[in-house]
Amino acid sequence: MRSILRRAALLLLHAAVARSQQPITRQQAVESAVARGARAAVARADTLVGAAQLRSARQFENPSLSATYTKSLPRYHEIVNLPFDITGARSARIQSAQATRLASQYRFQFERAAAALDADTTYTRALAALEHVRLARRNARDADSLRRMAIVRRDAGDASELDVLLATVNAGQAANLAAVDSLTFVSTLFDLQAVMGLDTNAIAITPSDSLVMPTDTRTGVATFVTLPVAAAEQSLTAAELSVRAQRRSIFAPFSIQAGVEHGDPSERGILPTFGVSIPLPILSRNRGAIAQAEAERERARAELALARFVTQTVIGRALRSRNLALERVQRDRLLVESASRVASMSLTAYREGAQGLPAVLEAQRNAREILTQYVDDVAEAWIATATLRLYDLRPVTR
Repeated sequence: MRSILRRAALLLLHAAVARSQQPITRQQAVESAVARGARAAVARADTLVGAAQLRSARQFENPSLSATYTKSLPRYHEIVNLPFDITGARSARIQSAQATRLASQYRFQFERAAAALDADTTYTRALAALEHVRLARRNARDADSLRRMAIVRRDAGDASELDVLLATVNAGQAANLAAVDSLTFVSTLFDLQAVMGLDTNAIAITPSDSLVMPTDTRTGVATFVTLPVAAAEQSLTAAELSVRAQRRSIFAPFSIQAGVEHGDPSERGILPTFGVSIPLPILSRNRGAIAQAEAERERARAELALARFVTQTVIGRALRSRNLALERVQRDRLLVESASRVASMSLTAYREGAQGLPAVLEAQRNAREILTQYVDDVAEAWIATATLRLYDLRPVTR
């Protein structure tokens, strides 16, 4: 009896704490995760890196000025070296950087949507955990009411001491399950706060929406390139262009020279001089950089194949999970109604002395399990539908 009272006090304390928390909607949780979450912040920094790489690739090399003195006439020489891209390496680097920036934009769009999906999924699990808590508390109250009913019937001579003990054990087990579900709900709230980018030292929020069936009817079969695949394709394009740029850099830096010479007493004024500077690939043919670029290209190809495989797998799994969950929900609705009616009729029959206590406990257990399964199936259907929405996003170029 004391154990039951302690667990009841724990549940009341949890309810008091819940009243001091800030209620948030699903939309608020998603917006906080996108704005303050670490996942979107990393992807946002990746786009800045891509933009900086493009700016770096577009830069021209600075000219150089050389001034020399010789004993031979003319003595003074001032020559300007202007680097000039005749191999097209700069153009290839720019195109590679553009593809890299586009890939980073696609990844940012996907990670932003994935952060929203994490918040949406965690919020759904929090709603399911909250429904479990409410169901467990109701079961605990019903079990305690059944225990008191057994005591009254025993005192009246209509029930045995065994019925009282059995009802007491059942009430204690129901209180234990309620306490466990409450702790699970608290853990889920901490997970939600972490996804939202909030402090996880104390519970500060509680979900305010209701757990309902998803209304999205999309097939989940994308007829276009998804964001992860589009990003991987752009990364492969960037790697291929990088290989081209490294191969063209064998004869770099090529430069045009122009300058003046003076200091010859026999010649008045300054003398112009022109020329070119051509690198000779004798000691180095840029093989190391070419090999590195080719290795990165092979990795990009493997990442593209992996992105396509993972995308197809996730879409197929989410589609199957959603369809199965929707089918189970339809069956659960019928079972919930029947099981609740059986439990109510069994309790009435026990109160009137027409049925034994074990039959009542079995009916209540079946109703509890079916209700719990119904909540889990609705949550699974919502999560699978949200996953399909993530992979239905089209790449957008900015």
